[in-house]
Amino acid sequence: MKNTNFILREGKIEDAHDCASICYQAFKIVNEQYSFPRDWDSVESTIEWFSSLFKRQNIYSVVAELDGHIVGSNFLWNNGAIAGIGPLSVSPLTQGRSIGKHLMQYVLDYARQHEFAGIRLVQAAYNSSSLSLYTKLGFHVREPLTVLKGTNLQLEILGNLVRTGTSADIDICDKLCFQVHGHVRHRELLDAIDKKTFTVVEHNGRITGYTTVLGFDGHAVAHTNEDLKALLSAGTAISQSGFLLPTRNTELLRWCLEKGLHVVRPMTLMTIGLYNEPAGVFLPSIFY
Repeated sequence: MKNTNFILREGKIEDAHDCASICYQAFKIVNEQYSFPRDWDSVESTIEWFSSLFKRQNIYSVVAELDGHIVGSNFLWNNGAIAGIGPLSVSPLTQGRSIGKHLMQYVLDYARQHEFAGIRLVQAAYNSSSLSLYTKLGFHVREPLTVLKGTNLQLEILGNLVRTGTSADIDICDKLCFQVHGHVRHRELLDAIDKKTFTVVEHNGRITGYTTVLGFDGHAVAHTNEDLKALLSAGTAISQSGFLLPTRNTELLRWCLEKGLHVVRPMTLMTIGLYNEPAGVFLPSIFY
């Protein structure tokens, strides 16, 4: 795809270094502008993470080039019926050329061509530019989110058993996710088993909730807040990045704060296409 000043093309592993460096710098500038912490600790850690993105078969990438140099990138995550988008980043030196808009439109066109039932992303609520862009491109605001951080909790929620999930639990967890969201996240459960981060909670002998990991890359689904409290309380590792909690779930947010977790920043879940008001409680990932 060509534009007056730049071209868009599919990404490749060799692009990881340049794309990561741009993303690190772009997010750093925005976060510092609003006095929020960085998304990545260093350029090196960002490069490592981007390298993993380009290697994954279920992630489609697009990069923007200007005069032969990479100036931005975007990614689409294919985990089933729903596509997740991000991170989108553009070099601070090339702002004002609509590169971000074209990178986003490129992956939206790709998602529609592949007939995903829904498309989702999580946006930094304090970034007015991205909120405006995504809204103009057709996204709807669905859920205000709060990033929470803190040390692993070591508590016991009576009546709940938390244990490592196995492949035998996947069908039940798929059904639970469908009951809450109207779609499943089967591939992510398989990934969590491989990474040994899949955790389930049982109440009265039946699975009532699960989490793939307590972090930006993971999600959780449960019947009740007590089920999620059990998952949060069982010493399950909380990622250094923190995790996302729907801000409207005041009961769970207040409980987390009382247990020593702290608010880091506000985020926003935005969607196109299939979206059902959740019929249960959940923690989203950074992509949906």
